[in-house]
Amino acid sequence: MNTTPPTACPAWRKLEAHAETWRTARLANLQAGDPARGRQMQAAAPGLTLDYSRQLAGALTLRLLAQLAAERGFDAWRAALFAGDKINRSENRAVTHTTLRAGDSAPEDVKSSLERMIFLSNSIRKQKQYDRIVNLGTGGSDLGPRLLADAFGDGALDVRFVANVDEVELERALAGARPEKTLGLVVSKTFTTLETMANAAAMRAKGFRNFHAVTANVEAARAFGATEILAMPESVGGRYSVWSTVGYAGALSIGAAAFGDFLAGAREIDEHFLTQPLESNVPALMGLLGVWNVNFLGIHAHAVLPYAHRLRLLPAYLQQLEMESNGKRVDQEGRPVDYATAPVLFGAEGTNAQHAFMQLLHQGPRPVAADFIDASVNETLSANAHAQADALAYGTGDADLPSYRRHPGSRPSSVLKFRNFAAAGLGRLLALYEHKVFTQGVLWNINSFDQWGVELGKQLAQNNLSGSN
Repeated sequence: MNTTPPTACPAWRKLEAHAETWRTARLANLQAGDPARGRQMQAAAPGLTLDYSRQLAGALTLRLLAQLAAERGFDAWRAALFAGDKINRSENRAVTHTTLRAGDSAPEDVKSSLERMIFLSNSIRKQKQYDRIVNLGTGGSDLGPRLLADAFGDGALDVRFVANVDEVELERALAGARPEKTLGLVVSKTFTTLETMANAAAMRAKGFRNFHAVTANVEAARAFGATEILAMPESVGGRYSVWSTVGYAGALSIGAAAFGDFLAGAREIDEHFLTQPLESNVPALMGLLGVWNVNFLGIHAHAVLPYAHRLRLLPAYLQQLEMESNGKRVDQEGRPVDYATAPVLFGAEGTNAQHAFMQLLHQGPRPVAADFIDASVNETLSANAHAQADALAYGTGDADLPSYRRHPGSRPSSVLKFRNFAAAGLGRLLALYEHKVFTQGVLWNINSFDQWGVELGKQLAQNNLSGSN
């Protein structure tokens, strides 16, 4: 597979020259001059459509980006991902998160772990031996299941989450809980994660004795006193792990059938990503356009704006997925990069964002790219999502307006429109962004699957604690 720096690829230089024509382009003029643009610049995947007609890009842009992907060996990298090759080179590991939702094709150990998790979830929901579930985990052991439970929890169980070592969060999660009717889920691959284990010890000190563990360290979980231990796959990073037993709290919250739909939706996007050519491949297009915005148009911030209350936690989830994956300063060969990688990602649910930071997106001096996610049957929400995208793209052309009321427009965005949005839709959405991140990692020639910056912070915190004792 190609590990040539992207800046050494002929297509990179062509894109730099091509970008000169787009830095002063106006989307309003493009739309007026080509009424078919909105129809032609769309791509469909199962259950959804990507409209990228409001991007500062055209057909030639996409061809040059596809050429860059080819020169970077995109097809070979994508095949290696699904073949289970050790593409996480710094840790000499395969990257296997897609196998977690592969259904009947999943490895036997994955199927057995998920089957056990589903059995336990069904049993607890049916027998009601617990009425409070408290998930103790941080990072990927918290954000994914928390999002899943918040989006589609059916209320059969009171499922709460504790990620912060600040005791206030644990106190609130346990308020009113009866120890004999409360189950703690300790979710940590190593079973040594500082925040998680501190919260587990504090919960036990308060008289709670019922614990299940999700971990790769069975001995440590057994020594802690967990009565049920679900295996966590060693080759899956936390931010890619919600599809595994890490999703236990999510499965307890939404039920086995909905969790199965969640996996199936992601599996549909895996198939789409693996088989579709780049020009109609939704996650690949998202990745290519992101590289275009960051590296050629100089747009280094990206807003995610879900127009559905169910997705209010999505921006936090994607912050970890994108910035932890692609916030890297060296390439696959250990060479310092001389080009930007992951943009700063932020966001909030619409329409709340319109009354907060959207002012900066509309009239700030530096453009911010955006994704609008239209995932609601509410017509008012949908109308607002498309109106905001149009306002960013086309601005105001009335020269008689005072300067403070003018909107420059030509702020790029895409709209992801879902035909309906249930658990399968959430699976599709998260898989889209996973494959977007992978596509960008390939083009940037970086490892999207390690996180050494995170590890350094953990080590220094432990050293500080050891020194204070």
